[in-house]
Amino acid sequence: MQVRDLTRQAERIAPPRGPTPPGAAPPERSFLETLQRVREESRQPGINLSVHARQRLEQRRISWNPTDETTMARALNELETKGARDALVLRADAAFVVNVPSRTVVTAIGPDELRERIFTGIDSAMMV
Repeated sequence: MQVRDLTRQAERIAPPRGPTPPGAAPPERSFLETLQRVREESRQPGINLSVHARQRLEQRRISWNPTDETTMARALNELETKGARDALVLRADAAFVVNVPSRTVVTAIGPDELRERIFTGIDSAMMV
């Protein structure tokens, strides 16, 4: 079972009602808070670029700088919370097919190619 599945299950669990029983210490944090903290700590901070994606960025002269990487990291975080696996991330000047669990940019598509492309094998799309 993946962490996001546990998060969904934990959200369904209602917090205990009423006062803490005598002699019992109140919990320092809820199960959901602990699970979310563990999830945040386990996230990979960076973005992986496949060899194919690196080639496409160069061939198609698509910019990829630290700001772009930060934007992609945020997009991957949001896509992960929604349960996406393979997604199309669209920005004004390019599109990227990404594998969310591995945080990998699989390929990059320039604006000229976007007009004539059909994207298959994705379960989500996001505009950044």
